[in-house]
Amino acid sequence: MEQKYQILIVDDAEINRSMLADMLTDQYSILEASNGVEAISILEKQHSKISLVLLDIMMPEMNGFEVLSIMGKSEWLGSVPVIMISAETSSSYIDRAYDLGATDFISRPFDEKTVQRRVKNTIMLYAKQKMLEGMVTEQILEKERNNFLMVEILSNIVEFRNGESGLHVLHIRTITELLLRHLVRMTDKYPLTASQIALIVNASALHDIGKISIPENILNKPGRLTPEEFEIMKTHSAIGAQILENAPYRQKEELVHIAHDICRWHHERYDGLGYPDGLKGEEIPIAAQVVALADVYDALTNERVYKPAYSHESAMRMILNGECGSFNPILRQCLIEVGPRIAEEMECSSPEQISADEISDISTQLLSSGKASSRTLALLEQERTKYQFFASMSKEIQYEYNKGTDLLTLSDWGAAQLGLTEVITHPLSNAELQKVVSFEDLNDLASRLKKAGPDNPIVHATYALNIQGEPRWYKAVARPLWVGEEHSVMTGAIGKFSDIHEERLQLEALKKRAEQDSLTKLHNHMSARELIENTLVRGRAGKCALILFDLDLFKNANDQYGHMFGDAVLKDVAERIVRNIRKEDIAARIGGDEFLIFTKYQSNVEAIVKRLFHAISGEYAGFEISLSMGVSICPKDGKNYEILFHRADQALYAAKKQGKRQYCFYNPAVKGTLSVLSPMESDLENSVDS
Repeated sequence: MEQKYQILIVDDAEINRSMLADMLTDQYSILEASNGVEAISILEKQHSKISLVLLDIMMPEMNGFEVLSIMGKSEWLGSVPVIMISAETSSSYIDRAYDLGATDFISRPFDEKTVQRRVKNTIMLYAKQKMLEGMVTEQILEKERNNFLMVEILSNIVEFRNGESGLHVLHIRTITELLLRHLVRMTDKYPLTASQIALIVNASALHDIGKISIPENILNKPGRLTPEEFEIMKTHSAIGAQILENAPYRQKEELVHIAHDICRWHHERYDGLGYPDGLKGEEIPIAAQVVALADVYDALTNERVYKPAYSHESAMRMILNGECGSFNPILRQCLIEVGPRIAEEMECSSPEQISADEISDISTQLLSSGKASSRTLALLEQERTKYQFFASMSKEIQYEYNKGTDLLTLSDWGAAQLGLTEVITHPLSNAELQKVVSFEDLNDLASRLKKAGPDNPIVHATYALNIQGEPRWYKAVARPLWVGEEHSVMTGAIGKFSDIHEERLQLEALKKRAEQDSLTKLHNHMSARELIENTLVRGRAGKCALILFDLDLFKNANDQYGHMFGDAVLKDVAERIVRNIRKEDIAARIGGDEFLIFTKYQSNVEAIVKRLFHAISGEYAGFEISLSMGVSICPKDGKNYEILFHRADQALYAAKKQGKRQYCFYNPAVKGTLSVLSPMESDLENSVDS
């Protein structure tokens, strides 16, 4: 039987040792040590039999650097290679590890294929006694690939929340790189170095990070967004830029600067008709221009909740015909020349030989319920760092509980909101925590988590939290995590508390925006119709009238003074309406310069109409506001909105036909004909009430 190479795994976290052992046990014999002292003891006895050491940096008693130093002094490093494993990826840590004799460096969380490939390569290199020159370059490249995967996973969290496939950011990277490399071959106008291209490609993965703040009902809406919803959606570019502006190392890191420019300006267009700043031409950084084009191409060629996928040919035609906005002519030519290669790459696996299914699987495991695989557990460590970042933007109190250590970890923002420390020991008996959350509620949440199972792992509950001395209701959402196929033991939980009052205010604000005309802040037609129909159906209308009117000379306002002046006229008309109607009346802008008023009356409806007619007419900034008005009286039976609206519309038409600048009433007394009475004709009340 062939003897297996022996590997020593040194890490104080049992979960990390377990994951690495699972990845390698099929091909290698595994030894484990929980700290540096134990590792040195094993090496003293068995260093000649050990083919590789996987060594953590941060450990109690003796850290990884000290272990490396002793191995160097003992001359073990000549025959026993060391791969450092750590969540620390700063250059100072990596450089020190190499200076002390490490062969390679793997950052946590672990990717199984990366670990297996690095371990195999290192053992084979040492076994064959090959020269190690050039290894530093290979390690840096490998680190970049590993970092790439981590950025992809982080970005995919946003994309999964957006209901997309999870491959969007991978495609953006691929298309961006192909366009940039072709661009520098085509022209000297953009003298980008290979290093700068790599930075732009990496930064492109964060282009939509601002979507973390957009409500899910807008992100995942299956149909076309309303103008109000689209305005909310458009804020994601500025929000993403703000997130990166607040990054601690923004002033030092060129990558963050580039990512900021891409986040903010990847929806700008070359003709100045994009957003958020309306930049034009070369005012838009070339990185943002390229990512914008890549983003549009991928959005067209992939299915979204609001559209099917278009073919490569259709997408190219739409972009080149200007249907998706204006792009740099040089980049358009780039796209034409590199288009076949882009189509080919989109059909292949994702970059760096990581399959599309694999990336999708990683992100799905992070977000979905069900069995927790070894890869999901490996990524939890990164999640602990990452959710702190997202929590500061989401205004939610996010937390993680580890049953083994009995530690409750709060997000930075959540801890500040609650007035607690970020790490709380023994939460069920912690007096400070129980000032915020009662023992009964904590115990109830723990009980719900214990009862949850893999088929239904998400826990929902509502609790009162004491926030800065004031009780507020919060919605809790949590899920347990398990180890082992039987899922018999809960090892931890992750979750969040959302302020119900804040959520209600946000929903009310969104509902109000959906019901309002965005310019005048009156009701829109749909909202007004619903309110009027409810009034009619419930029999609460009594005597009522529907008034329609439009502005006789409004076209002159736009033609002579411009559309901004026209908008100001419409706003002034809306303000006059609001000043002259009662709270129970309903007013709406139903389109263009046409308005609706629904009002109740006791006896003399004409007096109300006449007062409104004269109050709304008048002058605005030298422009005459003149009305044509049609009025429909609601009959005593058959109170139907469509009939009421149609009659008012007919009366309005008659008023305009008779010379404008007047109001007319629809007369239902003469069956089968349209009889419109001006206010000067006889006994209006007898006619309309008959």
